[in-house]
Amino acid sequence: MNSKLPKVNNSNPWVIKNTKEVYDNAWINVEHHDVLDPSGEDGVYGKVHFKSIAIGVVPLTKSKETYLVGQYRYPVDTYSWEIPEGGCPLGSDPLDTAKRELKEETGLVADKWFKGLDKLWLSNSVSDEEAIFYIAQGLKQGESEPESTEDLTIWKLPFEDAYQMALKGEIRDVLSVLSLLQTKRFIEEGLIEFV
Repeated sequence: MNSKLPKVNNSNPWVIKNTKEVYDNAWINVEHHDVLDPSGEDGVYGKVHFKSIAIGVVPLTKSKETYLVGQYRYPVDTYSWEIPEGGCPLGSDPLDTAKRELKEETGLVADKWFKGLDKLWLSNSVSDEEAIFYIAQGLKQGESEPESTEDLTIWKLPFEDAYQMALKGEIRDVLSVLSLLQTKRFIEEGLIEFV
């Protein structure tokens, strides 16, 4: 990529006048902020703070296949196909979480791990939730151990089919879409091989 980033004033133009916690549980904290917006006008802002980092895993077999998990997602009230995902409590090792989530959701154990991208923001207009994704290879099948909140369908399919689903909008979970697109790029650039 030859484009140079433009010079910007990256100082914070928002002024926080008051902050009030409106909700807190084990996973998120919600704050109401009274602010002056960048134009100097009075305004409000709601901020959702996540107490974990979102972790995604793209498992790749040597026969050029991957695994998706399907589940009904309560917040969006619809069924969703996704890569194996889970939350890494702040201060914990993201790779350990990736290994745990892959095993819990699919029963797979991998002996080779590649970090895709990290410090991704999943919805930075209202949330500070960060995400990391990994590519897992050298897979061995075991028993899955889903959590009580997970009624999962495990689907083994050609990686190219999953990639096409992401391109066509048949996968709408943003971490899954981005992870599949980036994995395809890593494969095309020779950074990842099917082993």
